[in-house]
Amino acid sequence: MKATPLRPLAALLALGLVAITAQAGSAPPAQELTETMAMLRHAIGVPTVQGQHQVPALANYLAERLKAGGFAANDVEIIPVGETAALVARYRGTGKGKPIYLSGHMDVVAAKRADWTRDPFTLVEENGYLYGRGSADMKAAVVVMVETLIRLKREGFKPSRDIVLLLSGDEETDMASTRELARRYHDAAFLLNADAGGGTLDAATGKPVVYQIQAAEKTYADFRVAFASPGGHSSEPTPDNAIYRLARAIDKLAAYQFPPMSNAITLASLRATGAHTPGPLGAAMTRYAAHPDDAQAAATISADPAYVGQIRTTCVATTLQGGHALNALPQGASVSVNCRIFPGTSVASVRATLAKVIADPTATITVLDPPPVESPASPLRPDVIAAVTAAVHARFPGVEIVPGMSAGASDSMYFRNAGVPCYGVDAAFTKPDDTYAHGLNEKLSATEVAAGLTFWHSLLTTLAK
Repeated sequence: MKATPLRPLAALLALGLVAITAQAGSAPPAQELTETMAMLRHAIGVPTVQGQHQVPALANYLAERLKAGGFAANDVEIIPVGETAALVARYRGTGKGKPIYLSGHMDVVAAKRADWTRDPFTLVEENGYLYGRGSADMKAAVVVMVETLIRLKREGFKPSRDIVLLLSGDEETDMASTRELARRYHDAAFLLNADAGGGTLDAATGKPVVYQIQAAEKTYADFRVAFASPGGHSSEPTPDNAIYRLARAIDKLAAYQFPPMSNAITLASLRATGAHTPGPLGAAMTRYAAHPDDAQAAATISADPAYVGQIRTTCVATTLQGGHALNALPQGASVSVNCRIFPGTSVASVRATLAKVIADPTATITVLDPPPVESPASPLRPDVIAAVTAAVHARFPGVEIVPGMSAGASDSMYFRNAGVPCYGVDAAFTKPDDTYAHGLNEKLSATEVAAGLTFWHSLLTTLAK
């Protein structure tokens, strides 16, 4: 399915709706960098993983930093949500337009000390990298946004519109705090999400290749496929064994691929990425960007786990349950199927496809909680694109800026669903698969903290001036 074509980025920039400000390349003062590193060291040290009840502690710490930096107490709020919390800080403007939202999350994926080379909850700087759980995803970006707002207060910056920082506390798990934030805050000009987008460095040379603005993301949905049977004694096997029926269904799901899809955002991203990707994969990206009906190109792209999600809805089995005793026929068996759904495709249609592929009327297919949220692509705003381009080019002149789609999910999906245009604009440039976000020994290049301070200062002083 193709979306309505969007204007090329070059045409949007040519509209000249945003002036490129002189401060685009200004380096952060030493005080800001020192404060940011101190905040990051503290933030990494707070294990904000599910079940530890530590997100409120980090939220309180950041709230106190904001108030010490010039925010009025009534402009900083902590919203309890179960064991976690959300943090909101409002930088008041002169009221000349709808606010700008800034988005990020304070929680991190769990990490076991025994598995890591270093303590995951101690910030370690080594070999030019910052190691620690959350260094890349995404405590560094969170503290950079906080410090940027404090710097703007010190400088006496008077934005034309409010800037509202919205930090969730369980983006990596249930997203309950995200849903609460989107329920309360859904009237903005746009949202800038530091948890998506960003720059890519060449894996071999370390030179900048491309910068991607995330303007779309896939819908996240979990399904349970279940089979039931009366069961019985294991010495008297029957042909309707629930585990066998489930196994046949899983084989069918494993063999099925959803049809290739595209929209203007994914085609632009593949065109730019293909130009910098060597070998058959890069050639396939280039061909597919020009001809989305090229089946051979689609097959080559789909063979790479990192890119299959850019051209298809994907569904994959993730957990299994079945049986109740070693000496009894199973009375039930089920599999959880996680789907990442291409924008413009309904959850109902994916469920219908799963049922058609399994082709067993005795299967029960259920959508699991929380209910999926369909996330429409955001229109490419010329002012946002021009401001991001200015900030990126101040560091890396001439680097190509392209729109992109996340194969995963972020807090933006709830705000997009509420009608807020959202743009992933992570300041960091990283090599592919170099940060180990969600994995062992997570790291971020130490250069990206100062670069992030410069980037966000440029972005906000341009878009909120």
